[in-house]
Amino acid sequence: MNVWIEASRPKTLPAAIVPVAVGTAVAAAEGVALSPLRAGLALLVALALQVAVNFANDLFDGLAGIDTEDRVGPRRVVAAGLVTPPAMKRALALTLVVAAVAGLALALLVDPWLLLIGAIAIVATLGYSGGRRPYASRALGELSVFVFFGLVATVGSAYVQSGRVSALAVAASLPVGLLAVGLLMINNVRDVDTDAATGKRTLAVRLGARTYGHTFGWLLIVAFALLGPVAWLAGSAWPLLALLALPLVAQVAKRSRIAARTDGARERGAAYVAALGATARLQLAFGLLLTVGLALA
Repeated sequence: MNVWIEASRPKTLPAAIVPVAVGTAVAAAEGVALSPLRAGLALLVALALQVAVNFANDLFDGLAGIDTEDRVGPRRVVAAGLVTPPAMKRALALTLVVAAVAGLALALLVDPWLLLIGAIAIVATLGYSGGRRPYASRALGELSVFVFFGLVATVGSAYVQSGRVSALAVAASLPVGLLAVGLLMINNVRDVDTDAATGKRTLAVRLGARTYGHTFGWLLIVAFALLGPVAWLAGSAWPLLALLALPLVAQVAKRSRIAARTDGARERGAAYVAALGATARLQLAFGLLLTVGLALA
């Protein structure tokens, strides 16, 4: 069981939790009577898809030889021989079935066209690191995370409550998506050397670790700056409550600098795990504070 928990990458799960919480709070801010059942199903879809992405990445990168013993991050269970590829394929299929069933229930409760969104999300999950031309290897991973764990998940969570797409939902999805991208960026800058050596052309590989790291810093700044438009559209200062998470940016920056300057593969990998944890805490704190602020608005 511990191996499967490790493979699910718990530090990445805020990327699934935050958009659902924020999107649901947007509906509350707009005066909608919330449905706990719809919120629960939306959360189940998001969590299942996040775990499925992690399982797929573990499986396909292991089979492609991208995850090797030179990798500096947390071990990948398929590459480490802890889980066989057939077992991981079954686990991946199960998580996608869970996402599909929960999504079907949401579609029946809200709107059948949600089935199309769900189908696209499942295809995107498999195409991230699988298939002949995985788009994570074509510098499109960040865009995909922003779209699906920012725009789609946040706006979608508001839509299943209110039945409409609002400017406030779209505005709130932007910082949420950027912070989800931040989690991916920590992973990609950590793996930049081994990805380059195995031909995986992520955005980090294309830009270089230094430029990519600067981009990460600006991404965090922009995420907090976008709270202004969210507060304006909400007609309340309460969404600015998320600014209380700003001190955590300093922790992320400190951990990232330490990791970048650490010598030794094992030590550097541990340092990047700490940086990832700090980024996950930042995203979770920001998301929960924004959720509370929107609810109060």
